[in-house]
Amino acid sequence: MKAKVLVTLKTGVLDPQGKAVQHALSSLGFTGVDDVRQGKLIELDIAETDPVKARESVENMCRALLANTVIENYSIDLAD
Repeated sequence: MKAKVLVTLKTGVLDPQGKAVQHALSSLGFTGVDDVRQGKLIELDIAETDPVKARESVENMCRALLANTVIENYSIDLAD
């Protein structure tokens, strides 16, 4: 089973990488970009075939390592 985890900063948490990207875009002539928030996409290929167990396993991975739940949110998308 494939799992995709999207990790993003929580609202209100400063995003210096996003600000750097916004500044770089502006420097390259791309106007009208008011804000940039940067995140990360993690793709996992897991052996579990039961979607409930797979989601539970990926949730545990997120809480243990993949996301800093103090400052980050995450969402999980499972596919066969």
